[in-house]
Amino acid sequence: MSEVTLKSELSGKAAAVLNRLSTAQKDAALLAAADALVANAPAIMSANEEDLERGRSNGTSESLLDRLALNEQRITGIAEGLRQIAALPDPVGEILETLERPNGMLIIKKRVPLGVIGIIYEARPNVTVDAFGLCIKTGNAVVLRGGSSAISSNRKIVEIIHSSLAATDVPADALQLIEDTDRRSVDDMLTANGLLDVVIPRGGSSLIQHVVKNATVPVIETGAGICHTYLDESAQLQMALDIALNAKVQRPSVCNAMETLLVHKQFAESHLLQVAEAFRQEHVELRGCLRTRKLVPWAKEATDQDYATEYNDYILNIKVVDDVDEALVHIARFGTKHSECIVTADEHHAARFLQEVDAAAIYHNVSTRFTDGYEFGFGAEIGISTQKLHARGPMGLPALTSTKYTIQGNGQIRP
Repeated sequence: MSEVTLKSELSGKAAAVLNRLSTAQKDAALLAAADALVANAPAIMSANEEDLERGRSNGTSESLLDRLALNEQRITGIAEGLRQIAALPDPVGEILETLERPNGMLIIKKRVPLGVIGIIYEARPNVTVDAFGLCIKTGNAVVLRGGSSAISSNRKIVEIIHSSLAATDVPADALQLIEDTDRRSVDDMLTANGLLDVVIPRGGSSLIQHVVKNATVPVIETGAGICHTYLDESAQLQMALDIALNAKVQRPSVCNAMETLLVHKQFAESHLLQVAEAFRQEHVELRGCLRTRKLVPWAKEATDQDYATEYNDYILNIKVVDDVDEALVHIARFGTKHSECIVTADEHHAARFLQEVDAAAIYHNVSTRFTDGYEFGFGAEIGISTQKLHARGPMGLPALTSTKYTIQGNGQIRP
């Protein structure tokens, strides 16, 4: 029996227990786990250092090492996320519709857990905690398969959470970590029909596409983030600078970071050199179209392959466009339906952008870095869905539920 099969079966039994627990019982488990993570921060950081050292030895980029790194402040923030989830309303059992039929039959539609959720993710150990919190709050058991680059951190985090659950009503088997880092274990999860109710991938485009193409278990697709910021002709310079810099350099390794800056030709003539210099001060490598390179001599040439790449690094494409129409065409061609921004004082252009761009999150005069469950007030997120079925955008608690109908009567039969 494979590790995936064994642990998924244990999760299924735990899910049945979770389905009977009250909100207070689930919240108590989340708060206990939060306290345990903070209390054991040194042990987590020690395990994390093993992952970081392995990453350095393997030549992992600084931006991806930052994505992997845990310190006391980040662990405190992760634990606070659990406390915020505990404070949020429990969607399970929420009555969505009530309908009384002419024959006296009462139909009630309500939220229920999905069941057992499989999550496949890469070098972000915070996802281990976020996934645990969101799934337990919604009555779901969870089977986690993190990347090999974070295996030491993930093992220690799960060990600490398991210990904290001993004094609660939530069974430890509700949280499972697949420790086999061979690619085979991913494929085992993708075909675990009858054991996993849904699989959610979180990571780069290659991982997501592998999951989408090979899964027989239902998948909620979270997308790669080729995100754009468009500086329109009427954009106010300081606002444009602040938003563009934040979107790229505040944390370049995440999926809501900007990869391409689109700039109206008139704004470019007046301000692009200043904008580019600001990025150079932040050590961002610039790649641009011909018009960009005429205004910014140190920019390298940008190709279609560059525009189609999620760098997760200090690299930025710049393209000068004639108008908002050209910006919309470029985004439609190269975007991944994740997060897109327009910086403009023109309300008509803003309205067009918000209406016509097909993405999960669309911003007017706001950095794309806000596409995040925490920033949206969800406490945390299980991922950012770029598909259009079931859930879209940052997936908080309601996105981890399904629905069922209960029908009550007094002997009605269908004629």
